[in-house]
Amino acid sequence: MNALVEAMAAWRQTGETIALVPTMGALHSGHMALVAEARSRATRVVATIFVNPLQFGANEDLDSYPRQEATDAASLEAGGCDLLWLPSAAELYPAGFATTVNVSGVSERWDGAARPGHFDGVATVVAKLFTAVQPDVAIFGEKDFQQLAVIRRMNSDLGLRVDVVGMKTVRDADGLALSSRNAYLSDDERLRAVALPDAIEEARAAVLSGAPITEVLAVAKARLAEAGFGPIDYIALVDAATLEPLEAAVGDMRLIAAARIGTTRLIDNIQVIQVTK
Repeated sequence: MNALVEAMAAWRQTGETIALVPTMGALHSGHMALVAEARSRATRVVATIFVNPLQFGANEDLDSYPRQEATDAASLEAGGCDLLWLPSAAELYPAGFATTVNVSGVSERWDGAARPGHFDGVATVVAKLFTAVQPDVAIFGEKDFQQLAVIRRMNSDLGLRVDVVGMKTVRDADGLALSSRNAYLSDDERLRAVALPDAIEEARAAVLSGAPITEVLAVAKARLAEAGFGPIDYIALVDAATLEPLEAAVGDMRLIAAARIGTTRLIDNIQVIQVTK
């Protein structure tokens, strides 16, 4: 931690700006797109790799979450990252650590309901990272759209004054959102997983055509079930700012979904904008 603080102070003294890219490692081209965006927004880029135990539930994949720190470090260096910080759990959560950050409202539905305590862990670790690095800007992917909303609310409420930037989801050629957890998929599951982005793309078109929202969501859910997804945690049309469910199309919206295929839980979302004529 001391070395990190010294490096940040040295850059600040010469008037440099700092962009932060927090990750849990197992980096793919989606992460590297975040680094490239960070590079365009600041003179220095800091990436972190930390598999945060606070955001994993009791029966989730903390122990098996993919870890490849040497490969990740090489990718970050090649991508123009200036500093990689790999804090330990003991460093971020020392003995006696008793504080968590709870962001009400945007954290309570969807993944917040499916994964109790998850967003408390996310908000807590991001607050710790923001405090340690004190970046001018931090870059996050829109694939975890609810997480992005929670971080923005936390950043605003606590007055941390970080410019939180959301980057468009990076997808494979067939449309599946890139995710470290895609590595868990069998070859057959990977082929069937494309039903998730296909279902929400079709749902978006139906919403914009004026189809009843309940029918649109029922069709999308059936499409996922037919492809072998189950259980389906949620598929919903929500207000992009509040994440509250919508029964009619209005303004800036998101179609959000989370479901399991085999043992792997995948999430995705897509923007839906109702244009008023």
